[in-house]
Amino acid sequence: MKRALIVIDVQNEYFTGNLPIAHPPREESLANILAAMDTAREHGVPVIVVKHTSPAQSPLFAVGSHSWELHEEVERKPYDHLMEKTMASSFAKTDLAGWLDARGIDTLTVAGYMTQNCDESTARDAFHRGMAVEFLSDATGTVAMSNRAGSVTAKDLHDHVLVVMDSNFASVATTAEWADAVKTGESLPRPSIWASTRPQDQKGV
Repeated sequence: MKRALIVIDVQNEYFTGNLPIAHPPREESLANILAAMDTAREHGVPVIVVKHTSPAQSPLFAVGSHSWELHEEVERKPYDHLMEKTMASSFAKTDLAGWLDARGIDTLTVAGYMTQNCDESTARDAFHRGMAVEFLSDATGTVAMSNRAGSVTAKDLHDHVLVVMDSNFASVATTAEWADAVKTGESLPRPSIWASTRPQDQKGV
């Protein structure tokens, strides 16, 4: 097993811009993202930092704007690879796959924003490339949403994605649980649709 930590879109847009992260509280998720970066550095796990980039006229992540810049605390941390993306998945139209393959990375740990969008898209693409995926529950986060299909709170959206991830696509863990696994060189428990859908375990359903 050879891990890499990917830190997705920890940009000012999610703190002082038009998309302030609501759950988990952004200062808590940021603290865990920084802790994960520290753990990775201490134990030789490569760190990839990703920036989402939109055209200058966009209301979100407009290239060159303050909101487009990395959060200053992430910017100050050491990392091994910095990349920009224009789509939800960090694999779409980027060099990520080749960078990981060249280094023999077979396990990708996902942190950053947003849970159901860029995090989930990256996790699913990594899974479909045959990688083991780890999804840090308290180092990710999202916002409330409302559209023609309905409405969902940030907490419900975040929690539902975690359940789906841990049913098949990724091993969901807290940053502390992941750090313990990194320190011992162990794998996290693997996701399982069978375990997630066993009738005898569905109490109250």
